[in-house]
Formats: sequence, C-alpha cells, structure tokens
Amino acid sequence: MDYKEVSQEILDALGGKDNVSAASHCATRLRLVLNDESIVDQEKLDQIDVVKGTFSTGGQFQVIIGSGTVNKVYAEFAKQTGLGEMSTSDVKKASTKKLNPLQQFVKMLSDIFVPIIPAIVAGGLLMGINNLLTAPDLFYEGQSLIQAFPNIKDLAALINTFANAAFVFLPILIGFSATQRFGGNAFLGATLGMIMVHPDLLNGWGYGGALVNGEIPVWNIFGYEIEKIGYQGTVLPVLVASYILAKVEQFFRKIVPAALDNLLTPLLTLFITGVLTFTLVGPLTRTAGNLVTDGMIWMYDTTGFIGGAILGLLYAPIVITGMHHSFIAVETQLLTDIAKTGGSFLFPLAAMSNVAQGAATLAVLLIVKNKKMKGVASAAGISALLGITEPAMFGVNLKLRYPFIGAMVGSCAGGAFVTFFKTKAIALGAAGLPGIISIKPDTILFYVIGMIISFVVAFATTMILSKRKSNAVQQEQEREVA
Repeated sequence: MDYKEVSQEILDALGGKDNVSAASHCATRLRLVLNDESIVDQEKLDQIDVVKGTFSTGGQFQVIIGSGTVNKVYAEFAKQTGLGEMSTSDVKKASTKKLNPLQQFVKMLSDIFVPIIPAIVAGGLLMGINNLLTAPDLFYEGQSLIQAFPNIKDLAALINTFANAAFVFLPILIGFSATQRFGGNAFLGATLGMIMVHPDLLNGWGYGGALVNGEIPVWNIFGYEIEKIGYQGTVLPVLVASYILAKVEQFFRKIVPAALDNLLTPLLTLFITGVLTFTLVGPLTRTAGNLVTDGMIWMYDTTGFIGGAILGLLYAPIVITGMHHSFIAVETQLLTDIAKTGGSFLFPLAAMSNVAQGAATLAVLLIVKNKKMKGVASAAGISALLGITEPAMFGVNLKLRYPFIGAMVGSCAGGAFVTFFKTKAIALGAAGLPGIISIKPDTILFYVIGMIISFVVAFATTMILSKRKSNAVQQEQEREVA
C-alpha cells in the first residue's frame, strides 16, 4: 500500500490541508478537527479502500481505518498537512472550542469517567462472577453454587473483595481523574478522595441508619460541629470537591512565592478544600445526588415499559450526540447503592440498543451487493453484538439510514420488554451478549429474551425498509423512463 497516496486521497476528500486544523490518531481512527465539515466529499471518501467508515462527534471528524494501518497513514497525513505529530489530547482541546456549553459539559464528564471505566468494569465483571457463585436457584434449585460446593466459599469471598474495591474507593479514582481534568494536581485529587473514604469516618452506606438512631459522630471545632461522614461510592460530592481543589490550587500557585510553593500550596489547598467538603460541599451534593437517583428511580417506576420503550427508541440518537456519557455518573450512583436502587436499568437498555444496531448491520450484509460494505458490515455487526457499536452505527447504519431506523425500532421493542420485567444490572460490563454476567440473576432470562426481541425486530424492520426503499427507487426509475 502506498500510504502517501492514500493519505493524499483522504486529505483531498476532506477539502485540502487548509480545512484541517488539528489531527491525531487512536488505535483505529484518524481523529480530525475540520474548519468546515460541510465541504467534505463524503462519496469520494467512502470510495477509498482503506477507509472503513467515518463519523462526526464531539467536534471531531473521525475516519475509521483500522489498527496497524492508521498510524502509517497518519504519519504521511501529518507531513502533508504540515501540522506535525499531535496527541489526542491536543485534538480534544482544539475540538472543544467548537462545542456549545451543553456539549462541553458532556465532554467534561466523558473526559473524567472514560479513563476510570476499565477499573469499574473490571470490578463490575468480578461482581457478576461473585453473583453467579452466590445466587440461589440459578444452577441448583434452592441452592447457590457455594452452598452446593462449600469448598469454593472462600473463592467467592475473595472475588467479592476484589469486586467491591473500585466502588468502595470510587472517590479516589474520580478525585484523581477529575482534578487532572480541571487543571489541578491529580495526586492531590486522589488524596482528597482518600480523605473522603477514610476509615475513621462513619461509613457512607451506614449514614441513613445512624441518622435515624441519632448516632452520627462529629468533630467539635471551637463549638462548631462537623459530621464525620464518609463518601464511599458517591459521585457528585467528589466531582464538585475536585473542581474546588483544582481552582484553589491554581489560586495559590499564583500568589505563593516560588520558594514556598511546594510547601504551602499543597498544604493550604488540601486543608481548605477538605474543610469545605465536609462542611458545605459534601452535605449539599450528597442530597443533590440522592435527588437525582430518586428522580431516575421514580421515572423508571412510574413510566414503566412506556418509558423503557421511549428511552430504547432514543438511545442511539443520544449516543450520536455524545450525551450518553452523562449516563455514566448516574449509572455508577445506581450501582453503588444497590440496596436502595436494585441495580441499574440503564445498562439493559444500552444493551438492547447495541444488539439492535448489530442486527440491523447484519441485515445489511444480506441486502447490499457492494463488497466493501459487506466486509465492513460483517465485522461491525458482530462487534455491536459484543457491545462496541461505533463501526456499525457510523460505518454502516447511519450511512444507509434505513438500518439505523430499523435498529431504533428494535431497541424500542427490547427496551419496553426488559423494563416491563424490571431487568436490572448489578455490575457494569459489555452492554451486549457478554453483559449476561452483569445482570441480576433472577432477571437473566428476561435479558436474553429482550436481546432476542431487539435482534429479531431490528433485523426484520431493516429488511422490510430495504425492500420499500428498493421499490421506491424502482418506481422513480420507471417514472423517469416514462
């Protein structure tokens, strides 16, 4: 392959080097910031063999090329545009300028939570394994696996400890990531998170019971009482506290003399932010976080399968806008308070959407005759069933439009079904076929049936829409001949 020639073809289709203001690459895609996306020659871009698909999101125009090839194409692309080597963070900064305030807020949440998702998913999957070992009636009537085989009891306990760690100490992960995102010292952010879950504090999950019994411990500072409450598993308190910490640190960096900066700035930053966290920020944001969670639960319980159908129908369009990243914070809160929430209803809905996208893409595999599109559809369809929908959604379904509509209909049907039967996840994981392990054991059957419904309805709807589209094209051709 002549990577120089391929790169030039892509650049020409994008509108030339003057239309590219920033460029980097990840494992599979060119990530570009274009001055004017309207002048992109999409048809010419699609005809380039190495291009597997394109999509625009979060102010970036992304060209899917594939691992092992994208870095070689990018090397030539960087030379031809004269931009030189740029990192993905450089491109993120450039793309942020093109976003409106709401998009910037969603992107901020994404920047904070995406880096810690592997830790949460690992803990979630381990929690799923623990649930398989401890759930009664799943493999044996009236018994769990550890009851049937007592010798694996300690194995389940070990797995449970590993699984809970990421959720118990979640403020440390968020404190590190959020403070870094807000421009502060990430290690100070992690330390703030450690303070918020310190063993000397009342465990956050015991707050409700202690409040009822009037047994909340306090610090008495010159007659002013500060509640010694931990923030295990919380999201909003540490997010706000991390923002304050970053801004306080930046303030002291400006006014503290350089000779004393390394001594006074961390000390003052951590102390002031810590006091604000336990006196003002923590209590207020804990209440706000509870209200958000209660609101989501109320909506789920009140609207029932109708709400599930609506959210299932709209989930894919929400993904296109990037708004789905804001669900991460809500979903994490739902999972860290399972005793109250029963788990996350968002995960099954996301899985229904992903499976529907995969089904629509596999339907395209049978419909289209273009070999390149068939190749993309086969791989992308399977990927979507496993929980990765970008190639399917942006590389196939949105391009042809009718498969995307078919997928939305399938997701709507599946979403209504799993919501009607109160199907919830008790851990994070891959929202698709592998997600079975993350589902509450007594609703796994409904999750599987929901995926089947999503697949069948999306596949059938896509096939029907393709025939209607073919008939419409044929009728148009006949009118032109007449």
